[in-house]
Amino acid sequence: MYVHTITGISRIGVLATLLLAALSVFAVVTGTTGAEKLVGISWIAFLAMAAAVPLGARTGERSAGGLVWGYGLAAGAMVTSAAVFLVPQAIGQHPRWGGFGIAFGLLAGFASHTIGHRLAHMDLPMDRTVAELTAHAVSAGAIIGIIYGNMPELGVLLGLAIVSHKGPAGYAAARRLADAGRNPSVLLVPATGVGVAGIASSLISLPAAGPVRGVVFGFAAGVFLHVAMDFLPRCEIGSEVHDLLSVSGDAHALLDRLRLHAVASTSIGGLGVLLAWLVIV
Repeated sequence: MYVHTITGISRIGVLATLLLAALSVFAVVTGTTGAEKLVGISWIAFLAMAAAVPLGARTGERSAGGLVWGYGLAAGAMVTSAAVFLVPQAIGQHPRWGGFGIAFGLLAGFASHTIGHRLAHMDLPMDRTVAELTAHAVSAGAIIGIIYGNMPELGVLLGLAIVSHKGPAGYAAARRLADAGRNPSVLLVPATGVGVAGIASSLISLPAAGPVRGVVFGFAAGVFLHVAMDFLPRCEIGSEVHDLLSVSGDAHALLDRLRLHAVASTSIGGLGVLLAWLVIV
């Protein structure tokens, strides 16, 4: 088995981690609204991605099935959490504007995905994979911070489900960076993105007007639904899952089996949120 050796830890990754630690202390000491939940979610998101980096860097072991289950469990949990915890909040604030917010969030998610794909073909000052993951983490963190900063009564289960994709996303990104001969530890930057943006945005206080809050919570629900659907495991020729397969013959039969795993993993991810909610309530 061939294993890439990481000779050093990214300096910018270390700086980003120190920034997250400083903001976490600030949030707890100053009593920022929803601080305990935000800090906990932030560090779980960080640890999930950071722990996946060395696993992804071990390019000698490539598991398409593992990636399918990682993405599937996360996507199922995210879809269920957004539908159960965010959509009702948005509609409860204002039925019409909450609905518009959900639509705007879904469309904005699609637009950002398209823009990110275009940026991938441009010369950027940093690795494209890292740039895309960082932008995604910062935007998701900003929304999480606004949500918990204005509605601290929301349970931590929502935040944990939303960041559940950090592990498989970090694994896949680390594998790509290692294959390209780059240091995967730079992924500490996007790993801190949720926490840094979330703690900062939690200081934003939304107006009490129902339409405004409906649009904001609806937008958050739409964005997270788009992200969840984007992480649904796609077992097609040319997909990331297909790229992990090391088969010399026809891969269609194996991809067909992996599609069943994709359905099972997403279903279990959704049921996991349901069971956790039943235990908590």
